[in-house]
Amino acid sequence: MSTSGPGGQGLQLTPFRGLRYVAERVGSLAAVTSPPYDVVVRPDGLRELETADPHNIVRLILPQAGTPADRHRQAADTLRRWQADGILAPDPEPALYVYEQRDSHILQRGLIGALRLSPREEGVVLPHEEVMPHIVEDRADLMRATAANLEPLLLAYRGNGGDAGGGAAQVIERTIRHEPLLSTTTEDGFDHHLWRITDPADLVAIAADLRNHQALIADGHHRWATYLRLREERTEPGPWDFGLVLLVDTARYPLRVRAIHRLLRHLPVAEALATARTAFRVRTVDGPLPRALDALAEAAAAPDGQNAFLLAGDGGFHLLDRPDPGLLARTVPEGRPEAWRALDATVLHSLLLDHLWQIPDSAEHIGYIHDAEAAVEQAERHGGTAVLMHPVREEVVRELARQGVAMPRKSTSFGPKPATGLVLRSLTLG
Repeated sequence: MSTSGPGGQGLQLTPFRGLRYVAERVGSLAAVTSPPYDVVVRPDGLRELETADPHNIVRLILPQAGTPADRHRQAADTLRRWQADGILAPDPEPALYVYEQRDSHILQRGLIGALRLSPREEGVVLPHEEVMPHIVEDRADLMRATAANLEPLLLAYRGNGGDAGGGAAQVIERTIRHEPLLSTTTEDGFDHHLWRITDPADLVAIAADLRNHQALIADGHHRWATYLRLREERTEPGPWDFGLVLLVDTARYPLRVRAIHRLLRHLPVAEALATARTAFRVRTVDGPLPRALDALAEAAAAPDGQNAFLLAGDGGFHLLDRPDPGLLARTVPEGRPEAWRALDATVLHSLLLDHLWQIPDSAEHIGYIHDAEAAVEQAERHGGTAVLMHPVREEVVRELARQGVAMPRKSTSFGPKPATGLVLRSLTLG
């Protein structure tokens, strides 16, 4: 994705004074980090993070209180108290940050900074999913209360490839040769390293490189929509014109794309299957879960397989594929590109959820869960149905985003996602 967009300004990533945990004041840096707020879906996962360390970042991104207003007020009070007590402290000068995540299979490096906000029509930052207004409203209330960007979005851009391209890539590769600002290993097995970039020449080189590129929102659509909403509320230029992001050059460090699964809280599997048989071929496939997911992948890759879904929650696994072409034609909205009409998420919501199962798209009825095992576990525990999805190819996502076509919300999960809590951005710091 190399373009400066209609406005000719491209990506503008600016330094900021990072607000970070003081290592000596917490049990460990790993113990105060968290996955992004929308990945912490299970109550036991929330409790585990809260008890890992009394200063875990989850107390800011997912505060627990009786009402939304109380939750946001509590997060703001906690943030102020942690700064007053020296738990969190600002870095001495504005910087960009090189962030590295690594495990035995994946190496990802990118730049954390404050990105100039731009509307979609500028063609600089491209969303690919719709958002849910009530989530944007909640995140906006939290950001207003705390006056902080508590966790970075994940944005992907296509750089020039190779160190010879210079610019941001060259600065990153040179920076990581030095001792990191911080290092920690989280329970998921990822090593995290952070370096600071303050040299004016390096910052100029990065800025000159990025102004030629546009980025795809890989993770954080609701937070991006929140950034834009809060900026619109201001009449004067200022810190709300920028938002905290992690920018990854996927020409050098390709992202992993996974599906986001659905939990149908009030629909038993038997009822779901009985209705689905009127529109799909339905087969029971062997477990355990990894083997069943392999069967889903095979069905999705078959030339005649078209859309495929895996249903679970009754102790078994049931594969849905080969949807009825006539029903697809009648239920999937027209007027969109064929690539959009053929998406599994489009077919799931149009044909299954809306037409056959008639389930409202609300938090009370549908949960969006990144982990397949967690989705199945919750379905079995509560007597609901887990609908397990196959991931969309990254090139499909990019092409639809270029066309300005939004995918159904929660269609993809790009990763690895940045750990929350390693660096925050306060909008009140100079």
